[in-house]
Amino acid sequence: MSSKLTVEYFVEPDSASLARRAAEQFVEKVQQAVAARGLARIAISGGSTPKAAFQLLANPAEPFLSAMPWDKLQLYWVDERTVPPTDADSNYRMTKESLLDHVPLKPEQIHRMEGELEPEVAAARYESELRNSFRLEGAETPTFDLVALGMGDDGHTASLFPHTDAIHEMGKLVTANHVPQKDTWRITLTWPVINQARSVFFLIGGADKTERLKEVFLGPRDVETLPSQLIWPASGILTLFLDKVAAALLPAPDAEGRGILERVR
Repeated sequence: MSSKLTVEYFVEPDSASLARRAAEQFVEKVQQAVAARGLARIAISGGSTPKAAFQLLANPAEPFLSAMPWDKLQLYWVDERTVPPTDADSNYRMTKESLLDHVPLKPEQIHRMEGELEPEVAAARYESELRNSFRLEGAETPTFDLVALGMGDDGHTASLFPHTDAIHEMGKLVTANHVPQKDTWRITLTWPVINQARSVFFLIGGADKTERLKEVFLGPRDVETLPSQLIWPASGILTLFLDKVAAALLPAPDAEGRGILERVR
C-alpha cells in the first residue's frame, strides 16, 4: 500500500448538485470498467445523498438511465444493518425503492447482505458470495471497480465505527461488527477490501460533517477515533465529493471547485 495518498475533492454548491455529481460518477466508472473488462462490480452505501443519486439514475427524464450499461453491472453493498430487507432502516430497501424497482437489473446481478440473519452468519454468507462471484482463490481479495462510501458525523465509514472490533479485522472480507454506541450489530466489508478497489469515493454533505471532515483529512492519524482514516486506497488516490457546507473547513478549492490534499503515513 502506498505511503502517500492524494485526496482529490470536488465541492458542489448544494445537496442537489452533489447527488447529480454522484450519479455522473457512477455512470462514468461503470462505463470505464465495462470498456476495460466487460463487467462492472460496484459496492454502494446507504444514506440520503446516495438515495438522491439513485433516484436520478432511475429517472427516465434524466440521461443516466440510458447511459448506464445495466446488463454489465454487478451490484454489492458496503454494509448493512441487522434488519430484514423490508425494514425501513435497511440499506437494501432504500436501494430497492429508489433504484432497483425502476432499472433493468436481474436478480442474479444484485448481491444483497442478509441483514435478517444472525450477524456472524450473514457476514460469513456474504464473504462466500464474494468468493464465488469474484471467483477468488485462497487468500485473494476482491477488486471492486468502485466503492462508494459515506461518512458519519462520528468519523465512521461503512460500518467501521470508532473503537469497535472491525477496525482491527484484516483477515476477513466481511465482518459482523458489534456497535455498542448504537446498541446493535452491523455487517460490513472490511477496510482492506475497500482499499483494494480500483476507485473509492466518499460522498459527504451537510453541516454536521464539517468539523469531522477537517479532522479526518487534515488532522493527525487516529483510526480508533476516526475510522474513515483507514480508507487509503492501494491506488494512492481517494476522491471526495462534497457540498459547500461540508467542505467549509478544507483549503478553498480552485475556480472549478477542485482541491487536492496530500497525506503521508
